[in-house]
Amino acid sequence: MVATPSTMVPLGTKAHPFSLPDPKTGKNFKFIPTCTQTGCLIVFICNHCPYVLHLLPVLARLCNKWQENGLQVIFISSNDIDNYPADSPKLMQQLAEENKFSFPYLYDEDQSVAFAYRAACTPDFFLYDSEYSLFYRGQFDGSRPGNEQEINGNNLASAVDRLFLKLPAPEVQLPSLGCNLKWKKGNEPDYFDSIK
Repeated sequence: MVATPSTMVPLGTKAHPFSLPDPKTGKNFKFIPTCTQTGCLIVFICNHCPYVLHLLPVLARLCNKWQENGLQVIFISSNDIDNYPADSPKLMQQLAEENKFSFPYLYDEDQSVAFAYRAACTPDFFLYDSEYSLFYRGQFDGSRPGNEQEINGNNLASAVDRLFLKLPAPEVQLPSLGCNLKWKKGNEPDYFDSIK
């Protein structure tokens, strides 16, 4: 496990379209960023990462609530399952069911979506406004495994609240921190080298 920060993609960057399989439904999910009333939250996670598992119960509960209130939520796993079989689609489906995800949890087998979004760690958060411009890309909160800080999602929740209220993006955005994304051999992008 390598503790890795998010790349902090420039605010205003547009979301990328993609089509990925959803292990829960067995169907492909198409994401076409055209226009939405509220916005969209894309989160890169995986099944086995201790940083993800640490906050997952609170994260799932908040994401279910936000989706119910009109925010589109999409979780994606891009890890190399040949070397990390705990992140397989079958176990993704199990994780989604156990945590009662009301939103899709998609499998990025060729890692092209992670590359397009410059994802670096799990969890990695990308919150977009109604025009699919990047509004927030930072930490869930300050809690980490072992640091005894409360898990409340206050940083991401504050950004979502501002999005709902059509207020400007938070001025202070601290990088997320988690396990490095598990790239396939020879697939690791150049941007990942710069944040090791």
